[in-house]
Amino acid sequence: MAEPELLIEPQGYSRPSVSLPEKPLLVMVPSKRWVALDLRSLWTFRDLLYFLTLRDVKIRYKQTALGVAWAVLQPLLTMLIFTLFFGRVAKIPSNGHPYALFAFAGLLPWTFFANAITNSGNSLVNNAALISKVYFPRLIMPSAAVLASLVDLAVSLVLMFGLAAFYGVGMSLNILALPALILLTTLLALAVSLFFAALNVKYRDVRYALPFLVQLAMFATPIIYPISMVPQRWRWALLLNPMAGLVEGFRVSLLGGQFDLPGLELASAITIILLALGAYYFRSVERSFADLI
Repeated sequence: MAEPELLIEPQGYSRPSVSLPEKPLLVMVPSKRWVALDLRSLWTFRDLLYFLTLRDVKIRYKQTALGVAWAVLQPLLTMLIFTLFFGRVAKIPSNGHPYALFAFAGLLPWTFFANAITNSGNSLVNNAALISKVYFPRLIMPSAAVLASLVDLAVSLVLMFGLAAFYGVGMSLNILALPALILLTTLLALAVSLFFAALNVKYRDVRYALPFLVQLAMFATPIIYPISMVPQRWRWALLLNPMAGLVEGFRVSLLGGQFDLPGLELASAITIILLALGAYYFRSVERSFADLI
């Protein structure tokens, strides 16, 4: 065994001392603001948001034979089933429109909303390795999953315009309201996603309960039936579901008719409240994500 070397320092030499910081250089603490969106951090990491969104789109259709065609097949096949059973057999009214168009116009926002909250609800858990090693605003994860679902919505809208042309239904000036409706639906999906994504980190039951809850919520949304079928005295309860007003707004925007302004105003107000509460809750528990995940 080799003997240890003896190091002799010159006379008058003093070894420099290295002082380590007593506290970490970066400490994540909940914001004291009521609405803790922290838009400045989101803007700083906007490039990361873009690349994560692009990654989610690529991963979703990677090694699939049909690729982005799945974005069309899901609402299209659902529309065909609804048309057969509810339009032909059950004879559910469709406000004077072909039932296929009626159902597809309602499935467009709902399919986007359902896919967005399902994917973003699992976004933090699915990226556990990244969250536990690198700091960035955790809000970017569910936001990227919601934005990635907009690609599916855009592809489905192209099919919607084709179906409308096939049935001879022209577009009216109501189509100008479509961007605002898409924005409201996106904000609502983000608001709900913040709750489920944060809860899923601590309670993994959310992963299994979320698809079931989404399926139940579909029947509380006027997709297979018009909102006019609901008795007037109970219609207010249905409109407490903000997707009810948004789905009806999509139909009027795409197929024509009169907007239900009180329903849209209520949906907008509930969306803003849910977004504020979701952002506050998400930011308040964000500090513990790396430890629990």
